[in-house]
Amino acid sequence: MKSEHEKFIDEYAGKLPNLVLENIKKSIPANISKGDCSKVVEAILAAHNAAKVNPGECVGLVGAQSIGEPGTQMTLNTFHFAGVSEMNVTTGLPRIIEIFDARKDIKTPMMEIFLKAPHNNDIELLKKFAAKIKETTFGELASEYSLNIFDQVLKVKLTSNLSDYELSAKDLIKIIKAKVKGFGVESTEDEITFTKSGKKEELKDIYNLKEKIKEFKIAGVKGIKQVLPVKRGEEYIILTSGTNLKDILPMPEVDAVRTTSNDICEIQDLLGIEAVRQAIINEVYKVIEAQGLNIDVRHIMIVADVMCATGEIKGVTRYGVVKEKASVLARASFETPIKHLINAALEGEVDKLSSVVENVMVNQPVPVGTGLPGLVTKIK
Repeated sequence: MKSEHEKFIDEYAGKLPNLVLENIKKSIPANISKGDCSKVVEAILAAHNAAKVNPGECVGLVGAQSIGEPGTQMTLNTFHFAGVSEMNVTTGLPRIIEIFDARKDIKTPMMEIFLKAPHNNDIELLKKFAAKIKETTFGELASEYSLNIFDQVLKVKLTSNLSDYELSAKDLIKIIKAKVKGFGVESTEDEITFTKSGKKEELKDIYNLKEKIKEFKIAGVKGIKQVLPVKRGEEYIILTSGTNLKDILPMPEVDAVRTTSNDICEIQDLLGIEAVRQAIINEVYKVIEAQGLNIDVRHIMIVADVMCATGEIKGVTRYGVVKEKASVLARASFETPIKHLINAALEGEVDKLSSVVENVMVNQPVPVGTGLPGLVTKIK
């Protein structure tokens, strides 16, 4: 049964969004009087109406200026994690540009892996899991290489800490044999020998093999170069250098609901366009907060909406969002104007002058604010 308050709040359906109504129901005390309840809801309604955008408000331009002005004051820095030289995070302006351009290869891909109990409380289990997912290459397990170019033999001495990776020389042989073609592979406890089988014509083959085997993945998850367990509030999480959501999310120890990556293109491939939109908002907001700036989240939301409107992520570049614009002059105003104008002339495109940029260019009132309605007057 619905309480009196809930019935009263439901009367505002249509005036306030459903999510706001649900939040009011959750937050309002049970013993509140009807008069006070009415005052609270009315105050929320007034705040909601005040926050609405007026018709004819140029939200795009206001959003662009609101992000652009504080953006000019951002620093161009990279932040290093203390004690881990390989782990750094792109912050500030370079990161904002990376997100808005929707770049496929970002400078410092990383993940925040949240774990389920008991892994998020037990430091030993956490360390074991972190070691399990860190990508281990053959190069990390080798202490020295000796080459005999004439006999085409390569000997690799293994490090003494194989047991730390829960590996033996036999396990290594199994993994390597599957990846090496045209070489015989033998091993002792701490050494692996590769011998060229068949004709020994090419001297550089054995040298190429030496370079190639360094990169072989032996254990862990591909792409995760570094792991760093850190405490976040009451629990432990793992920060990684490198990202691979596809392989991490299905793991039983991982809390897939909260685990995130900072690579928005990877999120699109795996989780779809809605997830990307949210990721863009979160990532941009994270940078802005770290810089101590104050930008209303709705300005960021409108950029995220524009980037994701077609159902596929488009960067704010001449190949992305700008290319989608209907107006020839608006496209020409961004970059490479002559190319756009020539192509439009060849195709016989018509510009309806319906937006802001093109009207500014031809010196007409822009269709925003008071310029939005057209007045028709009778002439005597």
